Amino acid sequence: MYVEGAYPAPITPRALRDYQQIREIQMDDFAALKHYIEQTLKIQCNNYKEDYIKRRLLSRMRSTNSANYEDYLKFLKANPPELETLRNALTINVTEFFRDGDVYESLKKDVLPDLFSKRKRLRIWCAGCSTGEEPYSIAMIIHDFMAHDKEVSVQIFATDIDKVVLAKAQEGIYLQKAMAKLTESQIQRHFIKLPDGNYQVKPHLKELIRFRPHDLMGGNPVSRWLDLITCRNVTIYFTEKQKDDLAQVFHDALVSDGYYIMGKTEYLGRQVEHLFTAKNSVQKIFVKKE
Repeated sequence: MYVEGAYPAPITPRALRDYQQIREIQMDDFAALKHYIEQTLKIQCNNYKEDYIKRRLLSRMRSTNSANYEDYLKFLKANPPELETLRNALTINVTEFFRDGDVYESLKKDVLPDLFSKRKRLRIWCAGCSTGEEPYSIAMIIHDFMAHDKEVSVQIFATDIDKVVLAKAQEGIYLQKAMAKLTESQIQRHFIKLPDGNYQVKPHLKELIRFRPHDLMGGNPVSRWLDLITCRNVTIYFTEKQKDDLAQVFHDALVSDGYYIMGKTEYLGRQVEHLFTAKNSVQKIFVKKE
């Protein structure tokens, strides 16, 4: 016999049916919202982890006082500027100059010397480049190599799905606090201090980089015969299948001895780990296997 207060109240069949109906409505509304996002923003939600998508949506729902997915969908349709805000939330961009300094030390002391010992012209792809700090960091290192060897030349492809952050990257203007990890010498050689206190990347670095929009989930690389691909702290939001598919795309785009650098918290799945050999397992630097 049930005694009130002694145990949780039993779930009646009617309560269970009501709950299931509410869940079905919520899932239908979520599916409708995802479909609208895919149609308008061209972001394939199913390629991201569902929990990640829901967390990002919940954040925007709170900011717009939307009670549920249906309300937020109505808000999106009635307020076009929210679409770009949502795009930025879904393709979240966190970056800085020389993020994870040990990786750049390995790049400078091991990866690039090895590549330049085999050929003087390199092609590099920074995938998911956000506001440009990573490709500009690589360009600074490359510029030092070019200063010591006039035969060296490099082309860096820097891509991102978010056209807003790409525009910022191309502009190359950064706040003073963004200079925190740079030496005074690097700042003086590679940046112009503007009247408002911000810093702009000098032309000699910009000339090394081609910024362009690109969807990593589209199944095609930005180019082929690449010597080095960096895609760091991007795939942590992808499904396992999408991570594996992307690793295959990178493998196919690299030359036979090309390098692939991942984020420190990322990993190669079992289905694709045979495609690469670990050159530096701590820094997540790999070399393509044939």
